[in-house]
Amino acid sequence: MGTATESSQALALRSRIVLACAEGRSSKDVAALCGVSQPTVGKWRRRFCELRLDGLCDEPRPGRPRTVSVEQVERVVVDTLESTPENATHWSRSKMAKRAGLSRSTIGRIWGAFDLKPHLADTFKLSNDPLFVEKVYDIVGLYVNPPEAAVVYCVDQKSQVQALARSQPAFPMMPGMPEKRTHDYLRHGTTSLFAAFNTADGTVISSVHRRHRTIEFKKFLAKIDIEVPAHLDVHLVCDNYGTHKTPAIKSWLARHPRFHVHYTPTYSSWINQVEQWFAYLTRDLLQRSDHRSVQALERDIRTWVAAWNENPKPFIWTKTADQILESIARLLKRINGPEH
Repeated sequence: MGTATESSQALALRSRIVLACAEGRSSKDVAALCGVSQPTVGKWRRRFCELRLDGLCDEPRPGRPRTVSVEQVERVVVDTLESTPENATHWSRSKMAKRAGLSRSTIGRIWGAFDLKPHLADTFKLSNDPLFVEKVYDIVGLYVNPPEAAVVYCVDQKSQVQALARSQPAFPMMPGMPEKRTHDYLRHGTTSLFAAFNTADGTVISSVHRRHRTIEFKKFLAKIDIEVPAHLDVHLVCDNYGTHKTPAIKSWLARHPRFHVHYTPTYSSWINQVEQWFAYLTRDLLQRSDHRSVQALERDIRTWVAAWNENPKPFIWTKTADQILESIARLLKRINGPEH
């Protein structure tokens, strides 16, 4: 007879199989995802269709009877998904244990089996751009099938980068103890980093400016124009920030016909590869930075960018536009529920 841990793990695996099937995946895909055989997928899909949650449990065996019924498990799952406790925004183990009349550890095992995490929340905002589909196809097409005799740059600015000085020196990391830093700091001004990420080779053209107005963006475009060989067309992927669309910028682009701008859909910064590069910069330099002047901050940013360009890392775009749109369609279906 298996242990309680083994039974919980088995139930968790069967739950993952059923949830993956509910997403419309084929038995072959679910088998590969969950590390089981296709007949196993078919067995638990069939058992769930016939018996619902009861079908995911093992057949009764001799020995100690279950102390938690299938009905109790179902009630915990339904309450977790469809209700909130009084005077709270989400369920905790103790609140759900009191509601269900079960122990906190039992609630934890049930949530673990069904991969429920009430304490976590991700943020998202779906694009309301009427040209969303067209823009996704356009930009992803640049990534996976770039035009000949051209270079593709993902462009944006990281504004309001703060020069922060910790109020006390940090304690260095030691065996068994992480580095310790004070939570308070002094502000010494801000700067803005303009960056153009080359999707082909990962190199970056950058400029640092104290402000991020139209005039600074136009200077940055001029820098790109100087650094890119004259025989190449320049395709820029950028967001809908107002500075990118002013009359002065449109006039500059009209005078430089080799520049072609591709605007990302609204609320879709994830499709702009320079955002991933900004994440590297933040993690490696800015997150734990200690700068007592804007000049020192700007100097370190330039040094970091120069080091990046010595060993650049292009990002490999793997998803097609169709795959992206299918993923969004699945998300919308899960949010809105099945159509009636």
